[in-house]
Amino acid sequence: MTRRFDYFILLAEMRTGSNFLESNLNAFDGIACHGEAFNPHFIGYPNKTEILGVTQAMRDADPARLIRAVKQAPGIGGFRFFHDHDPRALEIALADPRCAKIVLTRNPLESYVSWKIAKATNQWKLTDVKRRKQAQAEFDAEEFARHVATLQGFQVTLMNRLQSSGQTAFYVAYEDLQDLGVMNGLAAWLGCDARLEALDDSLKVQNPAPLTDKVSNPDQMQAALAGMDWFNLSRTPNFEPRRGAAVPSYIGGVTTPLLYLPIPGGPVDSVAAWLAALDGVSEAELHRKMTQKTLRKWKRSMPGHRSFTVLRHPAARIHSVFCHKILSTGPGSYLKIRQTLNRQFGLNLPEGDLDQSYSLASHRAAFEGFLTFVKANLAGQTALRVDGTWCSQSQALSSFGDFALPDHVLREDELAELLPDLARRVGHAAPPAWQADESPEPYPLADIYDDALEALIADVYNRDYVMFGFQAWGRPPEAAQPRR
Repeated sequence: MTRRFDYFILLAEMRTGSNFLESNLNAFDGIACHGEAFNPHFIGYPNKTEILGVTQAMRDADPARLIRAVKQAPGIGGFRFFHDHDPRALEIALADPRCAKIVLTRNPLESYVSWKIAKATNQWKLTDVKRRKQAQAEFDAEEFARHVATLQGFQVTLMNRLQSSGQTAFYVAYEDLQDLGVMNGLAAWLGCDARLEALDDSLKVQNPAPLTDKVSNPDQMQAALAGMDWFNLSRTPNFEPRRGAAVPSYIGGVTTPLLYLPIPGGPVDSVAAWLAALDGVSEAELHRKMTQKTLRKWKRSMPGHRSFTVLRHPAARIHSVFCHKILSTGPGSYLKIRQTLNRQFGLNLPEGDLDQSYSLASHRAAFEGFLTFVKANLAGQTALRVDGTWCSQSQALSSFGDFALPDHVLREDELAELLPDLARRVGHAAPPAWQADESPEPYPLADIYDDALEALIADVYNRDYVMFGFQAWGRPPEAAQPRR
C-alpha cells in the first residue's frame, strides 16, 4: 500500500512535552524525529552540527535542502517545529499535503510556569527523579499575556492554513502523551506498521504539582487572571495513564440484578462474598470474567439491573495494597516490584517472608517509603507501571465511562447500611448483612497512623481527597452546617 505521507512536522512549543513525544516516536522502528531541525540557533540539538549530512549553514542557505534529506531517508522522518523557528520551512511544510502535521498542545498556563521553572533551574529534561531541581516560578501578568497571545496567534495561523488547503492534522494533548493507544494510533496514521508495547520511560515529569504550588506568588497570579479559572488553576495535575473499563473484573449476581464494578485495592472480596450470600450461591457461581458481549447479555437477562462501585478511604486502601501486594509473598503479590522498591526507594524489606525482625518501626518506615514511591509513580517519574491497585480512585472511576458508569458510588464505611438498602431496592426483603474484610496484616494501620502519615497520604492522593471529599482516616464526617 502506498504511504500517504513522505515526512512529518511536529508543531509544538517549549514545555509542551515535545521531547517526550519525540522519544516515543523514535522508539518505533521506521520513524525518525530529528529534533528542532529548524531552530535558528542550532540544528536538531544544541550539540549537533548536522542532520543527515546537511550542516546548519547549508540549512540556513536553503531550508528545502534539509527537508529533501529528511524525505529521502529510510522510513518516515520529521522534526519538531516551534513558532519562532525558520518560517521558510513552515511555509514549505504547510503547503505540502504529503507532509503529515502533528499538533501538540498544552494548557498555556502550565507551559508558562514550566518554562519559568526550567529557566530558573536550567533543567530542561529529567531522566532521573533523584536529580530533579526544585524552584518556584514568579508569575508575571504581562509576560504571561504575551505568552498566550503568541501561542494563540500561531495556533490560529496553523488552523486557517490547514482549513484553507483542505488538510487535517493529528492533534495530541499533553495528557495524551501517557496513552499508549494514542501513540500507536499516531504511528498508524503516519503509515508505520510497528507498534509499541510500552511507552519510553527515560524522560520523567519534572514538576508534578498543582499550579498554585509551583509559583511563588499564587495570589497575584489568580488576581491577574481576574478570578476566572480559565486555566483550571486548582486542578491537581493527572499524569496517570488512562485506564480501560476492565469489564472482566465486573461481578454480576446470579439471580439478583446487581452488578459490582470493583475498584482495585478496595473491599472486593467481601463485597463479592455478600453478593454470593444474597443469591445463596458460592462465589465461584457469580458472573465473572465477562466480556462486553457477555455483559450485555447479562444486562438483557436482568431487567431493572443496578450497578455500583465502592470507594475506600485512601489511607485504608493504600495500606491494604502495601500489606497484600508488597509485604506478602503469596499468590498475586508483586515480588519483582518489591525488589525494585528495596533497591531504589530503600524500603529494606526482607527477601522472603516477614519474620520477627520486622518491627512496628520497620513497618512504618517501609510504608512511608512505599508512599514516596507511589507519589512519584502517579506523577510519571518512575520506570514502573502505574498499577490499578494504587492508581487514584478518581482515575479508576472515570475508566468505567469507557463502557458504562455505575448507578451508585458507595463508600466502604457505609456499606453495612447501603448494601442491604440496595438489595431491598431490587426485591430482597431480608438481605444478608455485609461483613467487613478482615484479611490479616502484619500491623494494623491504626498502630502507625498519625497526623504526619495522614498528611503524606493526602498529598499522594490529593485528587481523590478533593474529588470525593475524604477527611482524615477514622474521623467521622463533619456535620453539615445549617443554612442561614
